[in-house]
Amino acid sequence: MRLRSLVMVLCSACLLLLTGGPVSLAQQPPQQQRSLFQLFWQLPARPAVQPQQPRLRPSPAPVVRRSRAAAPVVVRDDPVIPKVDVTNHIVVMGDSLANLLADGLDEALNDRPDVEVTHRTKPDSGLVRTDFYDWQKAVTDLLASDQKITIAVMMVGLNDRQPIREGDIVQEPLSPRWLELYRDRVDALATAFAAKRIPLIWVGVPPVQNARLSADLVTLNELYRERAEKAGGQYVDLWGGFVDSENRYTATGPDVSGQPTRLRLGDGVHFTKAGARKAAHFVDLVIRRIIEQAPQSNVIALPVAPDTGAPTAPELQPGGVERLIDQMAAGLPAIGLPQALQARPLAGPIQPLTGQAAPSAQPLLASITEARGRGDAADQLERVFGQGIAPEPVPGRIDDYRWPR
Repeated sequence: MRLRSLVMVLCSACLLLLTGGPVSLAQQPPQQQRSLFQLFWQLPARPAVQPQQPRLRPSPAPVVRRSRAAAPVVVRDDPVIPKVDVTNHIVVMGDSLANLLADGLDEALNDRPDVEVTHRTKPDSGLVRTDFYDWQKAVTDLLASDQKITIAVMMVGLNDRQPIREGDIVQEPLSPRWLELYRDRVDALATAFAAKRIPLIWVGVPPVQNARLSADLVTLNELYRERAEKAGGQYVDLWGGFVDSENRYTATGPDVSGQPTRLRLGDGVHFTKAGARKAAHFVDLVIRRIIEQAPQSNVIALPVAPDTGAPTAPELQPGGVERLIDQMAAGLPAIGLPQALQARPLAGPIQPLTGQAAPSAQPLLASITEARGRGDAADQLERVFGQGIAPEPVPGRIDDYRWPR
């Protein structure tokens, strides 16, 4: 009986150790509660399991509705000036190079609202293949239309190194007969504008990457210059602006602002945008000069030859202005000028402002030789010009380098 009680006490004690001890131990904070077994063996308390909180879905970002704003304003260094009250119409004709030249003129003349550039170009055209595009007929139709033309600009030749068929005979490029036929076609265009009193600017073709074609273009450019100036027009040479220091073709070079850039495309023929602007720079100078020199009122009709239509006034011929000045200075009558200009010459004889003028036939060296042997001035001339000795510095003059005392 006692043994059974002792066993029950031991079992109760063991059960008490395993179940966590008395209620007083349960009054500790949850994170510090330990059973009697843990206290007896100095074991740490079990970590309390935190209840899992329900995950909250992130709220979507609020939708912000923006009002439609105006398009950004782009400010250019060279704003486009609208063309209003256009009084000068520049008509550009020619091949694909002329079309690029017209684009450059559009940009070059952007500051002139009274000037408008009209494109009348035809790519792959020239003066040889009239079956593809007849420029003589096109110019005749243009002059007969209602197109306003103040200045005509012509640029062809890139596609003209081809044979010309004359009946059953084929003339080879740049042969003597070929040059005669080609010259007649250039004259036909130049005289057509001269007959209408329209200034003509003929633009030469610049060098290309093909050396053989460039050599032939030199011959064509000389022909353009001769025939255009004979008809009273002006010739603009682009050759010097697109070659290097050795007069050879170059694809790069300075632009209109002097900065080195690429001027020609990869085909070695056509202009880049900078190249077209540079080519237009040379033509732009002539256009502005013609516009500024043109009278604001009615245009004075110039006498023209009945056969060619070219102006025959002496002042329009090569060297005519210089000859007129010489005639006026000599007191000769200026034939061909209006009566108002003939009554009063533009320039009189040249007169010295101080002293007496020496005879024009007497050379300067002779006067120096005569001055020798006449006092101190002669000695000074002998020292300077004969012996090469510099004169003594004068105090206060720029050649006096002596340190002031």
